[in-house]
Amino acid sequence: MQKISVLLLLAWVCFLFYSGIALFTSGFLLTRLELTNHSSCQELPGPGSLPWGSQREPGTCWMASRFSRVVLVLIDALRFDFAQPQHSHVPGEPPVSLPFLGKLGSLQRMLEIQPYHARLYRTQVDPPTTTMQRLKALTTGSLPTFIDAGSNFASHAIVEDNLIKQLTSAGRRVVFMGDDTWKDLFPGAFSQAFFFPSFNVRDLHTVDNGILEHLYPTMDSGEWDVLIAHFLGVDHCGHKHGPHHPEMAKKLSQMDQVIQGLMERLENDTLLVVAGDHGMTMNGDHGGDSELEVSAALFLYSPTALFSSPPPEEQDVIPQVSLVPTLALLLGLPIPFGNIGEVIAELFSVGKDSQPRSSALAQASALHLNAQQVSRFLHTYSTATQDLQAKELQQLQNLFSKASADYQWLLQSSQGAEATLPTVIAELQQFLRRARAMCIESWARFSLVRMAGGAALLAAACFLCLLASQWAVSPGFPFRPLLLIPVAWGLTGAIVYAGLQATTELKLDPVVLGAVAAVSSLLPFLWKAWTGWESKRPLATLLSIPGPVLLLLLIRLAAFFSDSFVVAEARATPFLLGSLILLLIAQLHWKGQLLPPKLLTIPRFGTSVPTGPPRQSGAYALRLGVGLLLCTRLGGLFHRCPEETPACHSSPWLSPLASMVGGRAKNLWYGACVGALVALLAAVRLWLRRYGNLKSPEPPMLFVRWGLPLMALGTAAYWALASGADEAPPRLQALVAGASVVLPRAVAGLAASGLVLLLWKPVTVLVKAGAGAPRTRTVLTPFSGPPTSQADLDYVVPQIYRHMQEEFRGRLERTTSQGPLTVAAYQLGSVYSAAMVTALTLLAFPLLLLHAERISLVFLLLFLQSFLLLHLLAAGIPITTPGPFTVPWQAVSAWALMATQTFYSTGHQPVFPAIHWHAAFVGFPEGHGSSTWLPALLVGANTFASHLLFAVGCPLLLLWPFLCESQGLRKRRQPQGNEGEARVRSEEEEEEQPLMEMRLRDAPHHFNAALLQLGLKYLFVLGVQILACALAASILRRHLMVWKVFAPKFIFEAMGFIVSSVGLLLGIALVMRVDGAVSSWFRQLVLAQQR
Repeated sequence: MQKISVLLLLAWVCFLFYSGIALFTSGFLLTRLELTNHSSCQELPGPGSLPWGSQREPGTCWMASRFSRVVLVLIDALRFDFAQPQHSHVPGEPPVSLPFLGKLGSLQRMLEIQPYHARLYRTQVDPPTTTMQRLKALTTGSLPTFIDAGSNFASHAIVEDNLIKQLTSAGRRVVFMGDDTWKDLFPGAFSQAFFFPSFNVRDLHTVDNGILEHLYPTMDSGEWDVLIAHFLGVDHCGHKHGPHHPEMAKKLSQMDQVIQGLMERLENDTLLVVAGDHGMTMNGDHGGDSELEVSAALFLYSPTALFSSPPPEEQDVIPQVSLVPTLALLLGLPIPFGNIGEVIAELFSVGKDSQPRSSALAQASALHLNAQQVSRFLHTYSTATQDLQAKELQQLQNLFSKASADYQWLLQSSQGAEATLPTVIAELQQFLRRARAMCIESWARFSLVRMAGGAALLAAACFLCLLASQWAVSPGFPFRPLLLIPVAWGLTGAIVYAGLQATTELKLDPVVLGAVAAVSSLLPFLWKAWTGWESKRPLATLLSIPGPVLLLLLIRLAAFFSDSFVVAEARATPFLLGSLILLLIAQLHWKGQLLPPKLLTIPRFGTSVPTGPPRQSGAYALRLGVGLLLCTRLGGLFHRCPEETPACHSSPWLSPLASMVGGRAKNLWYGACVGALVALLAAVRLWLRRYGNLKSPEPPMLFVRWGLPLMALGTAAYWALASGADEAPPRLQALVAGASVVLPRAVAGLAASGLVLLLWKPVTVLVKAGAGAPRTRTVLTPFSGPPTSQADLDYVVPQIYRHMQEEFRGRLERTTSQGPLTVAAYQLGSVYSAAMVTALTLLAFPLLLLHAERISLVFLLLFLQSFLLLHLLAAGIPITTPGPFTVPWQAVSAWALMATQTFYSTGHQPVFPAIHWHAAFVGFPEGHGSSTWLPALLVGANTFASHLLFAVGCPLLLLWPFLCESQGLRKRRQPQGNEGEARVRSEEEEEEQPLMEMRLRDAPHHFNAALLQLGLKYLFVLGVQILACALAASILRRHLMVWKVFAPKFIFEAMGFIVSSVGLLLGIALVMRVDGAVSSWFRQLVLAQQR
């Protein structure tokens, strides 16, 4: 089997998984239909007379306007309790003072001094609580779908009817200043605009200061009808410091001064609206649907009386989308066509001196217009699509008909109307609330056919991995025809499908096209594999996964169907990993292999001779197991608590050092982080020195000796600047800002340079050539001249390798006479592992830079834990020559579990609020302009760093047992006597010198087959996880926690699988690049030997 065949087959299997994921996602995360209809003043939303109070006013739209102007102050992430007074009183507990309480004092003063002019509401936000989705809801009155969260930083223009479009159509002058997200949502809609970049969450002041520069001059100029100011400082402060930091108090105090200044400048015909688009968690994040994230403040104020009664003691919670129809009618505009919000009825009272009947009639008129608009929208939407349930829709229509009839009778009746008014208002409110609830439930629509097809394709791909992993090490399996035929069928199926789509003039769906190609390529593979191997191997023998490992795997997969276990996965994964470690130790004890791995067979003439039983105690493996369990426990200290476990407290070590207040503690932690960085660097260098690779003069090892210390120095310097940037003197601010840009990019550039050097010269050995005595041992070849085939090269490689080892250890007699050229090499037996360890280290440094400083301790634990696990796994993997070579299932399962455990130990959770958005600004503190792929790449690298590192390092599971072969021989080596004894060794002793990883080259076919099998096993373990998540999401699609737990888990598992599969292909490709370089190196050596 050739190397390219292995990579192509693995790439094809990955394509099958990708197609299944895409097909399932297209059916599970569908967006709702966006109607392009628009409301207009010329067309009332329904039949009937004009609202009460509008009959005799010419030029009136749906309702006479109450205000000519509106100032909308949007304070991003203004949680409701941020607007509360200083002390929060909890019954039975003393008052608690928090940094974010009592800072918006101007709101409280107005509520106390002018209760008829001001009102503070607690608004209920619909998830996802990301800014772009909230802006859509605040302008259209509709509900965003779950998948829209992914486009939070790639906003597109709103095509639905919205308030901004209605304002511009009515000729109103709309001035905007603040978050540049509005520029993408409403291009060209503003008469004047001042946009500021919004993505840099570390910048607390640029956007806010820019708004303040233009806010008051614009307001005083009077050249506006609607003024919108979107402040971002509170939101960015939450992301950077959290709500409990003193900076939050400063930022809220600044917002209080802004509000106070606006209220002093308001005229009688102007309404002030202060709103938060969403809340934030205790950590300052948002995006989910926790109580703190969906709770936002809404404050209304006008110099003229707004309400006919003072505020109640217990204010009702109102949906956030209720602001849309309310503002539209107050400004005399049509309600946007797709709105499903309910007007805030009390705002349509005539005033505090008005009659109760007049106020009630005005409220009923506003509610009736609102209900007519929602009924029209539901009718139009149900005609265009079948999302809404017909039975519920009919019940709503009956309810609306009754409420509308009662309202019309109310307008025409003069007696008994006052008693009927509350009933009519209650009926209209009931209709609006039930309509909104139905939309929320129905717009989670699914395509069951696509979901079933995607899950089936994932299951087939998993079954393929299981089959092929067992057949990969079997001799004579025809991989090439079984690869070429499916690819040809896949291309044929894709072409046929594309042709049918073109002839029928249907839109070509790339997801379905990929699925057709995947299925077309999969079916012939399974058919030919089944017909070719059915008679030779029973199906039961294919399920070679050991029982205990299969049980642990099934437990893990079953946990994906429980929301409680998904939430607690951060604690369950270390438990499963610890159980697997104990199982490995027990298996070693049962098999009598509690030893460092020994050479089980020593080939001399192509035969295999088993060795005797182990001769040492089990203390070695026990020490490895205890160390592994200790590392697993220490990694659990760096945990982030899910929102669903309020009793849990997240580790304070996950926050950046810049958020710490105490200088002494910050310095101590900085020293610990730098110490972990130095320890990681020293460990890698010592390992390479131990196996001799560090002595190589090749460019990669020169880079390890000089480039890695520079990378560590740059990382430490960047940490120092990032942790103390706010404390830097003003004259050094520019220097600090420049260094914050240069240092991360320099580290990333050095890492890229090191990887390029490693790919260029991957053979990291020290070669010495000299003139020696005539050879005491010749290289016997069955051919003349240089090797002309891979078989010729494989025949002479082991002999040349032993010859080099003999020369290096002084076993050839020295003489002054000139003889043939002799060659010595330092530890060629670790050439594959050295390249892998070097590549992982070069990848780790830029990934570490994307995390908070104290995560460096987790990276140190990661490398130590991986080292211990590889040694423990190697202790139980026998080395058989000339093959086949096999990595057991328990090794692959433990490796995948460790990747998941590291994901949680680095402070991640499979939910959107836990994403570390700050990673997008490492090296780019000023943001990325209009680019979205680069910040997405940086955030993705931060989130899935563990997946990438463990996937790239997966080939070490195959290489490490051969690398550890030298340990037993080193321990058994006797001290040398005199020089004569050192020179005279028996032929038998010479044959016992460890070949280590060069033993893989004795049988290149088995080497490639082992890499293929390892890749298929790893893809199978990852594939069954994504399959379980897909089945859980589809079966529990109507579960209460589907959008909070199961859907995010599926998305994160899907992205993790894609990153892991790409990393696996890169890791195997690197091993094959080293193997090709070693072949070229030996080929040159054979030519030199024969001259």
